[in-house]
Parts: sequence; structure tokens; C-alpha cells
Amino acid sequence: MATVRDATYELLRAHGLTTVFGNPGSNELPFLAGLPGDFRYVLGLHEGAVLAMADGYAQARGGAAFVNLHAAAGTGNAMGMLANSVYAHSPLVITAGQQVRSTVGQEVMLANVDAPALPKPLVKWACEPACAADVPRALSQAVHLANLPAKGPVYVSVPYDDWAQEAPEGVRHLTMRRTAAAGSLSGAQLDELVAALDEAENPVLVLGPEADAEEANVDAVRLAEKLSAPVWIAPSASRCPFPTRHPAFRGVLPAAVQGVSDALAGHDVILVAGAPVFRYHQFVPGAYLPEGARLIHLTSNPGEAARAPMGEALVGGVRDALARVADAVTGGRRPALPPLPGFRTPPAAASGDRLHPEELFALLRRNAPQDAVYVKESTSTTGAFWAQLDLSLPGSYFFPASGGLGFGLPAAVGAQLAHTERQVIGLIGDGSANYGITALWTAARYGIPVIIVILNNGTYGALRWFSKVLDSGETPGMDVPGIDFVQLAGGYGVAASAVRTGEDFVRALKDALGSGRPAVIEVATELTEP
Repeated sequence: MATVRDATYELLRAHGLTTVFGNPGSNELPFLAGLPGDFRYVLGLHEGAVLAMADGYAQARGGAAFVNLHAAAGTGNAMGMLANSVYAHSPLVITAGQQVRSTVGQEVMLANVDAPALPKPLVKWACEPACAADVPRALSQAVHLANLPAKGPVYVSVPYDDWAQEAPEGVRHLTMRRTAAAGSLSGAQLDELVAALDEAENPVLVLGPEADAEEANVDAVRLAEKLSAPVWIAPSASRCPFPTRHPAFRGVLPAAVQGVSDALAGHDVILVAGAPVFRYHQFVPGAYLPEGARLIHLTSNPGEAARAPMGEALVGGVRDALARVADAVTGGRRPALPPLPGFRTPPAAASGDRLHPEELFALLRRNAPQDAVYVKESTSTTGAFWAQLDLSLPGSYFFPASGGLGFGLPAAVGAQLAHTERQVIGLIGDGSANYGITALWTAARYGIPVIIVILNNGTYGALRWFSKVLDSGETPGMDVPGIDFVQLAGGYGVAASAVRTGEDFVRALKDALGSGRPAVIEVATELTEP
């Protein structure tokens, strides 16, 4: 007799979901016991780290990841990281064990009361199947929904006595199902968009994370070059969709209404591709658009299209749209943009026993592999990072898409698990590192050769900057001194060193690059503002 559990593993196998990220509890044991030999289980020591590892893995591999959480408590522990996954459009298939079906209404220990409501409104879809026979079909629906535009996390709660029940007739059809998006601009829509760009006096491109996720970077470059148009990355950048040393690159737009309007002043047509319009942060009100500007929005996400406060939107495949527009626009109408000046000299740190973050990033640019992948969660060094790093390949940069700390370190571990051919380097602030520090154990346990660089300035640097923006004055709980990350890493089984000079950092980096093992480099850094 084929069971619901058997049918589920066949379904996961058919979709290539043979890596399970989790932290098991009693409700999950009946599903996990006797894990098939072609599956691997990646254990995290806290569900927040589990979800962030799966998120980094999914984004780096460009496909879905499977997550197994423990009932309501485990789901709750993962919710902070789930917020990042939603805005990163990470296709996560999240399952959680539920108590025996007949006891849930009694609210016995480990019953997930109203399980589908718990992860809402963050997930695209959540359910607890009405009966055991519907579990495989519900999980099939979850996989397809996670992967269809706009991609995102889904959630299925499964009572643990369901796994042993007989699989229903016809379940084999689920393994053969395939779904794919087919959204594309019509001929008339394409013609109108091309005409708007061709007729523009001073067009500008604003690119977002979806352009990088779809590997539309090359098409974006072609379009920028044909239009001789400058290119910005949309505010609150979680990925890098454009080469940072291309003559057209202008940086990341500020995450404030007035800041965006000021930066785009003088442009008559603003084409936004693969980003919400816009993900603001600090409240600086003003005009949404410069006077006389027309904004055209390309996105696969109907929600993002509908909720934007300005502009006109076209909903469809971003890569397809950029490629077709790049083919169709008329080139040579405007003079080519001049090359960017060379990298500026990093400022010196005020103290001789600390590095300025820009100097650290310049050293990485010179000494890390050219195709390195950076997972960054050092929020007070954003400007320094973009000033010094040279990113040219798709999928080279990941940042928490919703600002929830704890993403960076585990996501770097997950991204390295997905990448056997590229070195992943996590750039993590000392405040952020403590949220996901347990992921170091996973890196050591599975021999994942990620390099974690901890920028230690002893304080929550971004909060100190925000206290000035908000004029809130001195606030308690800002500083986190006295943490020894070398000892913490060693306790989890990861080799670590602490450095205070550029020479020592380069030496530690080269040792880590050649080790084939996970490594932590703690760097004493000067406090800077984002």
C-alpha cells in the first residue's frame, strides 16, 4: 500500500525538492523517519536560521526550497525571516507538523490552532488539508504556487497521523503536472513602450531584484546602452541587477519619497523593471515624481502593480519584456555615457586599530574571487559597500528584503550550499550576527565552505544613524560590546580569527579561501553611517 508519505516524497522528488531544511519536533518525526536515501536533511539549530538558510539556498539556486518546521512554535520562530522571504519573492515550500487530526480541536500540547491563519498575511497561500487523502494534492498546489509569479513562500500544515494513511487513487498524476507562466507584452503594449522610450528626451532605468532573479541583467545592459540612459537600483535593494562599474550605473536610490524624486529630477520617462514602486523606508514626504515625468512599471507581481501610488504598470515577465524592448528601441539617439571614474581612495579610519568599512570592501574587491557572491547584513555600511565593490555577474548580492535581522549569516550558509562553483562571502554586522549565529554549526556540520566576515563596531550602527534622522536623542540598548566571535565560532566548530589591520585581513581571507572549510573573520571596524 502506498501511503500519503510515500506519495509526498515522490512528489517532492519530481520537483527536485530533495533537500529538506528543518529543525524537527515530535509532530514531524513520522514524516522524517526513514528519510529516502536520495534526500538530504540540513539541520538548523533555530527555525529562524532554518528559514533564512532555505531562503539563501532558493535565491542562489534560482529555484524552490523545501522547509519543515515544528508546529506553531517553530513557525513562530521563523516568522521574522519569513518577512524577508516574502519581499525577496523566494519560492519556499514550508511545511509544519500538526497534532493528530482528531485532537487539534482540544488544543492539546503542540496543536497548531488555526494553522493556516498563523503565517498570514505573509505567505502567498496557506492551508491545512481537510483530510489525509488531500495532503499530496495540497502539497502539489503549494509547489506550483510558490514557483508561479510572483514567486513567494507558501505554507502547509499536516497532521502527523495523515502520513500513514493510504494514498488516494490518481495521485500519480501529481508527479507529472507542470505549470509555467506565459505572461508577455502584447504587440501594442510593446510598441507603446518602445515609442515612449524612443521619444523621451532624457529616459532613466530603475531596476529591482526581480531583474536579477530572472537573470535579465544582460538585457538591462543592452537597453541602457541603446538608450544611453543612466541606471539606478530601486530603493531598499535586496539584489544587484546591473553591473556596478558600467558607465550607466548611478547607484541605489534613497529609500524616501523626496529622495527618489530628487534623484530622478530632469528625467521625462522613468522605466522601473522588476521592483516595487517604491519600497520607501525613512519618512521624508514630498512629490512622488519629478514635475513632468512619466513612470512606466514592468513587474510580474499584480499586487505590486496595483498598490503603487503613481505611474502606469504592465504585468508580465520582466526578462521577456526587457529583452524585447532592448531589441526594439532605436539606438544612437543620444551621446554615449562617459566611463565611470576609478574607485575612490577609501577614507582612513580614525583609530589605528580599526579598519574603515570602505577599506575593508576595497580589500575584498582586490583579493576575493571575481565571481564571489556577497550576502550582506551590515546595515550601517551600505554606502561604503556600493562605493567599493565591483559586481558584474547575476546573483552576486543578497540583502534582507524586509530589513529583518538574522537573514545574513544563515542565508550565506544556504547560498554556499547551493553554489559549488562560486565562493560565498557573508558580510555581517556584529549586531546582526547574533540573530543567526547558530547557522555556524550547520556550516561546520555539513562542511559548507562559506566565509563569514563579521564587521565589529560594538554598536547597532544603523540605529545610531536613525536616532539622528528621527531626532530621538540617546536611546538605551544601542551598544553590544564585549562579544568574542572567535570563541563563539570555535564553539560551533568553525575556524576563526580576529584582525585589526588590512594586512592581517588579507592574510586571513587568503587562508580561508584555500581551506575548503567554513571560516569566520572578525574585523574591528569604524562606525559609519549608511
